[in-house]
Amino acid sequence: MDSSRHEVEMIAATRVEMASSLRLASSNGELHMAEKATVKRARRDKRAGKAATTQAGEFVREEMHHIREGKHGARSTKQAIAIGLSKARRAGVKLGRPPSSAKGKTKESAAYASRAGRHGTRRASPRRSRAVRRALRREDRTAASRKSLARQARTSARRRSAASRRASARRAVQTKGPRVRRAAARRAARTRQRRRRAATA
Repeated sequence: MDSSRHEVEMIAATRVEMASSLRLASSNGELHMAEKATVKRARRDKRAGKAATTQAGEFVREEMHHIREGKHGARSTKQAIAIGLSKARRAGVKLGRPPSSAKGKTKESAAYASRAGRHGTRRASPRRSRAVRRALRREDRTAASRKSLARQARTSARRRSAASRRASARRAVQTKGPRVRRAAARRAARTRQRRRRAATA
């Protein structure tokens, strides 16, 4: 699927340091797991027949909230997204494998998180957990800013063809309710209007 390829491309582009950061830990030394509300929303998406990448979006959203709240930072927006995708895999979301062009560390991390989602997680090394937590706390908080997220979205969209983006939009329409479709249509109309004004100015 195009949406799955889009998701794994984001992982492949992340730095090598991401592999260790995916083992983000909480203060008691255990692996940082998703909040119950996030898991509940992801399961609701699954029951609604939404794609695995849509389910994973709940975990990425949670990660962005954590960064904005100051719980930790991230080296880049891609790293923040990768942490959220790892949490999704650990929660049992069946995301696709990274592409063959991805780094070995990226493939290894994705496989490790998927196995953990199938078999459950074990207690992480407290020393390693503290080290990873301190490293992420030293990172900047701008990775979750609106500007950074918009830049990441534009960069990812440019890698995809117009046909791929159109197909994804059509699939998304099938799982949205009438209220969400109306809101999306209004946003699209405002965007078109803004671009027309900018072109004539």
